[in-house]
Amino acid sequence: MAILPITICGEPVLHRPAAPVTEFDADLRKLVDDMFETTVAAPGVGLAAPQVGVGKRIFVWMYEDQDEAAPQGVAINPELWIAPPEPGLPGDDEVEGCLSFPGERFALRRSPRALLRAQDIDGEPFEIEASGWFARIMQHEFDHLNGLLYVDRLVHPENRAAQKIERKRGWGKPGLTWTPGVDHLED
Repeated sequence: MAILPITICGEPVLHRPAAPVTEFDADLRKLVDDMFETTVAAPGVGLAAPQVGVGKRIFVWMYEDQDEAAPQGVAINPELWIAPPEPGLPGDDEVEGCLSFPGERFALRRSPRALLRAQDIDGEPFEIEASGWFARIMQHEFDHLNGLLYVDRLVHPENRAAQKIERKRGWGKPGLTWTPGVDHLED
């Protein structure tokens, strides 16, 4: 297994829809194992393949504080259904971050429930009903597969703050990555 470099906002693979997985083979298993290792090293609670430069519809999660699924898992070729989020501005308890917008956290309103249908590492279909933070993780990672970062969904004034940080750090252009355990990111 290996810790993979994580792409930063501006890398083209992060901003376009990912392609379906068609081969369930040893290469896929290695990628998923490396994604889990990278998630632990980051540390994070989820990681999508575009975040490690692979434009495939895959994400992993590692989140023990939920009852709906295994504490860790992989979703391949997922579909996600959500109810519209409650109206209004997000609160302090709705703050999330992203390994592809590292070191920053912003409040974002998301649906409190989600239904995930996907394939596992062997190509077998499964379904999970998620709630609370687990539902948030599913939505966040699914967005990556559709070419969206959570900062793309922010509303004023947080969207302005995220844009300012992106400019200040020189993000928003291709070729930028960081490697957990190797690179030190300024806070």
